[in-house]
Amino acid sequence: MNFLYNYFKLKENNTSIKTEIIAGFTTFITMAYIIFVNPSILKMAGMNTAGALGDNAKNFTAFNDPVVGAVLVATCLSAAIGTLLMGLLANYPFAQAPGMGLNAFFTFTVVIGMGYNWHQALAAVFISGVVFILITLTKLREMIVDAIPLTLKHAVSGGIGLFIALIGFKNAGIVGSNPDTIIAFGNLTKPTTLLALFGLILTGVLMTKRVKGSMIIGILATTVIGMILKIVTIPKGFTFISAPPSLSPTFWNFDFAGLLKINGSGAFAAFTSILAVILSFTLVDLFDTIGTLVGTGNKAGMLDKNGKLPRINKALLCDSIATTAGSIFGTSTVVTYVESSSGVMEGGRTGLTSVVTSAFFILALFFSPVAGLVPSEATAPALIIVGVLMMGALKQIDFDDFSEALPAFLTVVMMPFTFSIANGIAAGLIVYPIVKIAAGKIKGTHPLVYILALLFILRFVGMAKYGL
Repeated sequence: MNFLYNYFKLKENNTSIKTEIIAGFTTFITMAYIIFVNPSILKMAGMNTAGALGDNAKNFTAFNDPVVGAVLVATCLSAAIGTLLMGLLANYPFAQAPGMGLNAFFTFTVVIGMGYNWHQALAAVFISGVVFILITLTKLREMIVDAIPLTLKHAVSGGIGLFIALIGFKNAGIVGSNPDTIIAFGNLTKPTTLLALFGLILTGVLMTKRVKGSMIIGILATTVIGMILKIVTIPKGFTFISAPPSLSPTFWNFDFAGLLKINGSGAFAAFTSILAVILSFTLVDLFDTIGTLVGTGNKAGMLDKNGKLPRINKALLCDSIATTAGSIFGTSTVVTYVESSSGVMEGGRTGLTSVVTSAFFILALFFSPVAGLVPSEATAPALIIVGVLMMGALKQIDFDDFSEALPAFLTVVMMPFTFSIANGIAAGLIVYPIVKIAAGKIKGTHPLVYILALLFILRFVGMAKYGL
C-alpha cells in the first residue's frame, strides 16, 4: 500500500486507492464501447474472412470470424498497453484505445477511398507510430501542435464528429442513398432500423441523465432487445467466457512493399499518396490526443499557470508507443480518450486510475464471445452519440471572423461531403493561410502551416494527375 501511495503520489494529489479504483472502473465502463465498435468499423476495411474472399465486408457481421476476433484482441491489448504506460510512465489518469475517427479514416478513406488493402494501411499506421515516437523524443511533435491554428484543431474534432455520425446513421438505416438527391431518409419500418432507433433514444436518455457507461449500456440493451425480437440470433453452443481469439491473423501482418505499388501508379503518385496517409494519421492523432490531454487535464486542475500540462511529452510518448504496438497487433491508430474525463470526475488524479482501467481491458479479452452477438444496429447509436460529443468543439470557433470561419467550415463539411477526413484537414490547412494573407494577418500564421498547405496541394495534384 505504501508503495502505491509513494509511486503515484496519492497524498500529494489528494486522492486514495479506493477513489482511484472507482475512477479507473468508471473510465473503462464509459469507453468500453470501443471493444465492440472498433472491430465493426475495421471489418468494413476487409479485416474479416469474408472480405478476404471477396465478399461484401459490410454484410459479414460475425465476431467469431478469426480476423475480426483478432482485431478485437488487438483493440483490447493496444488499449491496455497505452493506458498502462500512461499510468506508470506519465502518472496521469488518462486512458487510451484505438481512436474513433481514425478507425473511420483507416477504413473509409485509406482502404475504400484510396484503394489500399488493410495490410498496407496497417503498415502506414506502423510508420506513423514510429514517426510519432521520433518527433515526440525530439519535441518536434509539440512544435507541430503549437503551429496548427486552434480554430482548425476545433474544426477537425467537429468534422470527425459529423463524419462519424453520418456513418452511424447509415449503419442504422436512418439515412440511405438516392441517385436523385444523393442521400435520403431511410426506411423506418424495417425491424433493424427500429432497433437502432430504440438504441439511439435509450442511449440519449441515459446520456441526458448522466448515467455512467451510457453507451455500453445502450449497446448491450439494444442487443438484448434484438435477441428478444429475434433480430439477433444466438449461435448454438454459445458461452459468455472463453479464451481470447488468436492474434495470428493480424499480428505483424504488414505489406510495406505494396505501399509503393498502389494501383500501379508512378513513383511521385505513390509517394504523395503515402505521405498524405501518414500525415493525416499523424495530424488527426495530434489533434485528438493534445485536445484530450489539455481538456481533461484542465478539468482535473492539472494545468500550470501558463495553461500547459506538465509531463506532456511523457504522455505523448505513451500514445506513440501504443500506436506502434497497436499496428503490430492489428488495429488503427491509438489515441487518448476524452472519456477519461469520466474517471477524473469520479476523483481520479493519478496514474493508478489508468492502471486499473488497463486491467479491465485485459479482463475483457475473456468475454470476447459477447461481441459476436452485437449487431451493427446496436453500435450505430454509439457512433451517433460520439459524433454529438465531438461536435461540441465547434462552439470554440469564432465564426464572426470570416478568416477563421471559412477554413473551419471547409474542414468540417468536407469530411462528410467527400467521405474523407483527409480532405477536410487538407481543405482547412490550404485555405487558412490564403485567407489570412488576404486579411493582412500573415504574422499570426506559423510558417509550418504554409509547409503543410503545400504538402496537401501536392497531394491534390497527385490525385488529379494520377487518379488517386
